[in-house]
Amino acid sequence: MVSTADFITPPVDDGYVFGQIAAANSLSDIYAMGAKPVMCLNLICFPPDKLDPQVLQQIVAGALERIGAAGAVLAGGHTVEDDEPKFGLAVTGVVHPRKIWRNAGARVDDALVLTKPLGSGVLFNANLKKWVSPAAMAACIETLTALNRKAAEIMAGYEIHAATDVTGFGLAGHGYEMASASGVCLEIRIDRLPVMAEALEMYEKGMNTGVNAYNRELTAAATRFDTSVPDWHRQIVFDPQTSGGLLVSLPPEQADSLAAALQQAGVSAACRIGRVVPGEGSLRLVFV
Repeated sequence: MVSTADFITPPVDDGYVFGQIAAANSLSDIYAMGAKPVMCLNLICFPPDKLDPQVLQQIVAGALERIGAAGAVLAGGHTVEDDEPKFGLAVTGVVHPRKIWRNAGARVDDALVLTKPLGSGVLFNANLKKWVSPAAMAACIETLTALNRKAAEIMAGYEIHAATDVTGFGLAGHGYEMASASGVCLEIRIDRLPVMAEALEMYEKGMNTGVNAYNRELTAAATRFDTSVPDWHRQIVFDPQTSGGLLVSLPPEQADSLAAALQQAGVSAACRIGRVVPGEGSLRLVFV
């Protein structure tokens, strides 16, 4: 049995959609361990003097829809008054103790597969200035509300050596955690990264997030860019994700089969983004 808890603040104004995103984000931690979610508890911070109680009802309704889609149940939770709305879930799941995926265990010569595109952080910030097209924002929200359930179920049929979900620390941060825990170097191909529509365009226009600099500083000592791509393009690896995809390390001969199986099952952005090479807890980013 495994348990996790996660909070986020609203990246959208629609309470129902926010609840869906928050639930998918929380459930992702369970999927990243190769487990199946069973029971959830709401964790709610809500300003009753600023927002109508109906907003809270919509948040919970959105979360409940995603919990049901995950095959889990909502068993209750806790609500406290706060100046800013925050919502998340404490999730309990089950997995055979010998089949738990950890973020340690990546092996030299392994391939790296990522299941969701990057860029939600910069898109939400740019959307505040109305820079993002409605179509791009709709696609972004569709990605964020999607569960990692299908991806995890398909991956269960492969030899996963290490896994993590990509969330607030960005691909670089979570990749560094995997590299450090495994004692290896992750060589990531920037040109192969799946990226949300208009995300790179927003960085090129000068948009950023308040978290990019922190994620970059966090990984600076261990990160090397063997590429001449401009700095605005490099920002995508530091972009903080909400309800991001799964990053897994597995034998290279299985990677293309996994990516194809994921795409066939509707996880359309899934692709092979790099490999594991010798190196002590580091990241090498290249553009070919």
